[in-house]
Amino acid sequence: MDLGTIVAMGAGAAGAVVAAPLVVSALGFTAGGIAAGSIASSVMSAAAVANGGGVVAGGAVAVLQSVGAAGLSVAGQAVVAATGAAVAGAVECLTSSCG
Repeated sequence: MDLGTIVAMGAGAAGAVVAAPLVVSALGFTAGGIAAGSIASSVMSAAAVANGGGVVAGGAVAVLQSVGAAGLSVAGQAVVAATGAAVAGAVECLTSSCG
């Protein structure tokens, strides 16, 4: 692994941890609840219809609302950082001559 890939992975990890709460909030999962007319409200509606009127505890909607309300947990930050690093490393590798 070359230095460029390592730097890209570090930037991807840090960028993903910073961006994740901003993206979740922009989708409409906010500290005050799900924003009316947002993508989050559409997703919640679809999830409720699919599950007979309720949103599943621990499901995607519940997790995203939790992130919107309270931010990422330490475990969540680790998952997002690892994902960001993997994606950035793969993109850097694909656009250079590695592998």
